[in-house]
Amino acid sequence: MLALELLQNRTRHQHQGPTPKALTRILEDDTNLAVWQRQLPLHISEFAHLLLSLNEPLAESLCLELPDEDAEPDLAGLALGFRDMEGYEGFIADLKWLVSAFACLLGARRIGLRLRVLDKAMCPRFHVDHVPVRLITTYAGVGSQWLKEGAMDRSQLGQANAEPQAQIQQLNCGDVALLKGEKSRGNEGFGLIHRSPQPAAGERRLIMTLDWLG
Repeated sequence: MLALELLQNRTRHQHQGPTPKALTRILEDDTNLAVWQRQLPLHISEFAHLLLSLNEPLAESLCLELPDEDAEPDLAGLALGFRDMEGYEGFIADLKWLVSAFACLLGARRIGLRLRVLDKAMCPRFHVDHVPVRLITTYAGVGSQWLKEGAMDRSQLGQANAEPQAQIQQLNCGDVALLKGEKSRGNEGFGLIHRSPQPAAGERRLIMTLDWLG
């Protein structure tokens, strides 16, 4: 039994599933990635693609304070430049649901939200995050890339010639992923290795991330 526990402590697993319940796997000690493989509702997908078609910049951040699990996140003012577009309210409602689910699952009371349009890889090299847990979802464009445990020598992170191209995994647009970082208790040395993808020429991404701040 002790040998099995020691073996489990030396590795981490990744889980994916078709329902939000898949996200609860991130609470397991030997898991550093949990993915809800969701199909975006059509009205949200159409809003995201319309937003990108406008070719306008978008880079906004919020620090959300949620005093209790019943508190509704205040996203007033977020992406206001697009509020007159069809689908805006549904998009904001989806963001609120994800924030509330993230807070409820982790017991988070301070959450950092970032909403961005990207035309290039924000973090082009494989790396780990120095946060407890991060949520990443792509509303339009290509999804983030990640590696299974053991696919890359962690001492080589950041070095392009050490990246195992044949073993790269990729999230789909719409997927909701929870990534454990280096500051997750008990996960030191096992932060999920991932990177931003490079969009094709002329293409962009609309992504949202949530960070557990406290």
